[in-house]
Amino acid sequence: MAFQSPARRVPKPLDSARLEELALAYVARFATSAAKLQQYLARKLRERGWEGEGDPPVAATVARFVALGYVDDAAFARSRSASLLRRGYGRRRVDQTLGAAGIDEAVRGAVRPGAGAQRRAALVLAGKRGFGPFGKAAPDRAAREKQIAAMLRAGHPLDSARELVNAATIEAAEEWVAAAEGNEPCD
Repeated sequence: MAFQSPARRVPKPLDSARLEELALAYVARFATSAAKLQQYLARKLRERGWEGEGDPPVAATVARFVALGYVDDAAFARSRSASLLRRGYGRRRVDQTLGAAGIDEAVRGAVRPGAGAQRRAALVLAGKRGFGPFGKAAPDRAAREKQIAAMLRAGHPLDSARELVNAATIEAAEEWVAAAEGNEPCD
């Protein structure tokens, strides 16, 4: 007897109530931006179709969720930026990620890391990956170039990547970070 897969269930087209339920379930489960919520709802409409009267109220649903505080682009940007910096990503990579999430340029500018935070992120990446003084042995020229390239891909500026990879000791690298952290204005 041959194995037959069960018939695939075709989801019902969406109506206003089901669209609202999907949006609420999405924002309850994921930290998201208004643009990402709008993309999610548009994808669900493409997959399932629309059964309601007139055009689907995607923009109105997103606007209502923003007004209710379920979706907050500024809080999302602060959270995602801090998370990426803690993981060792640089300012350029943070900006690209927030841009891809549909965060407005003004909000991205408000959460951009200062010089000290950028240097701290570079230090974190160097420590995690064993770059420069964090490595077991002093890198040769080819290894140094690869380490610098990896830091550039992570979004760090060239001068920061060179400074860390060429640092003589871990203490020298930490002093380089502390010098920038001491010059940042307090919020």
